[in-house]
Amino acid sequence: MPTAQNNEILDHADAQWLGDALPRVRLSKAQSRVVDVIVRNPQLASYADLAEIAQRADVNSSTVVRAAQALGYRGWPDLQRELRARYLVLISTEDKLTQSGEHRSPLHDALTHDIDNLRQTLDNNTAAEAEAAIATLAAAKSILVVGAGSFAGPASVMAHLGSTMGYPISLENRGGVHLASAVNSLGPGDVLVVVNMWRSMKQIIVTAEAAREAGAAVVAITDMRRGRLATTVAEHLFIVPSEGISFFQSVTAATSVVYGLLAGMQAAQPERSRAAIRRTQQLWKDLDIYLE
Repeated sequence: MPTAQNNEILDHADAQWLGDALPRVRLSKAQSRVVDVIVRNPQLASYADLAEIAQRADVNSSTVVRAAQALGYRGWPDLQRELRARYLVLISTEDKLTQSGEHRSPLHDALTHDIDNLRQTLDNNTAAEAEAAIATLAAAKSILVVGAGSFAGPASVMAHLGSTMGYPISLENRGGVHLASAVNSLGPGDVLVVVNMWRSMKQIIVTAEAAREAGAAVVAITDMRRGRLATTVAEHLFIVPSEGISFFQSVTAATSVVYGLLAGMQAAQPERSRAAIRRTQQLWKDLDIYLE
């Protein structure tokens, strides 16, 4: 059971921005002070380094690490990634634009930031997790990929290239009745791939829950380790940072995950992929699509 101090912290109104990021677990008094700093200082907790968090909580750095591990994370960086994802939802798009400030070189800064996002993605996801998801996708009767707004980008890449390889894969990026109709046909043996980061879209989450209830497997690419999609719906989960250098989110890491899944799907069905690609290339010629 949680300590009385931990109950008081997690029940505090300031904790609403965290959602289910901090579970109710037994913490020491020192660890509870770390949680209190996190709860009351969203921006600080999302961006400060380990030493500053420790100083604010009047503890040593190892206590911050142990607090993160007690909460179910691998360490402070893992917990902070979850906190930052929650914080970016908390602030408005205009606030994010203001906080981004000026750049030495927008191109250089964007590339540098995305390189860091890719490093985090590599740390967040294991080869075993990827292989399990690829096996599910390779064996699917049909695959539906769902994404909206900017996140329709990586979803579109997956559907397009997967189809080129001969997979029974389609894209739904319109939402509403279109999304409902597409998901309604899913059942056992089918796979739903959801690309949803930043703010959780209710339509996508609800339809993903319906697909899972109908027996379809759900593969989720998201930036939160906790929440309805990650903890109760996804059979296969990929955690990717989505923060960009301006008001908009970055889809670079999500797209890289998609490329990895596609490469694995091609390797899982090499003969079908080669045959489908040959047919596609012949159609390109027949339709006179490309300049010689």
